[in-house]
Amino acid sequence: MECKIELIFVPVCDVDRAIEFYVDKVGFTLDMQARVDENTRFVQVTPPTSACSIAFGEGITDMTPGTQNSIQVVVPDVEAARQELLRRGVDAPEVAKLAWGSFTSFTDPDGNTWTLQELPPPGSYDGAVAGRIARRP
Repeated sequence: MECKIELIFVPVCDVDRAIEFYVDKVGFTLDMQARVDENTRFVQVTPPTSACSIAFGEGITDMTPGTQNSIQVVVPDVEAARQELLRRGVDAPEVAKLAWGSFTSFTDPDGNTWTLQELPPPGSYDGAVAGRIARRP
């Protein structure tokens, strides 16, 4: 089966505040927004260089705002990504360096949390799974 993850829903309370946060503060691209009907508003934004977008809005998910805490993105340099977030006014904790990568995170105004990971150099992970770490092109 060939497939690609292309859209992940992020539940938010205030759509305009989410647009401001993700586009103006974090630096994502606003791909589209549409008022489908009086109960449905759809917004799609994409992180720079990502093939996968996120969507949020009104009437598009049953998830409770602040409960999407499982989005993890891979960055080439986690400290540089952290510094960029801080420059943009987004809180990001100190980088945690673990055997399987270096990590930081950020949280949107609704409490949805993103994790940023820098993968370890190939062959550096000690253990049986070392050969299974795959880098994306």
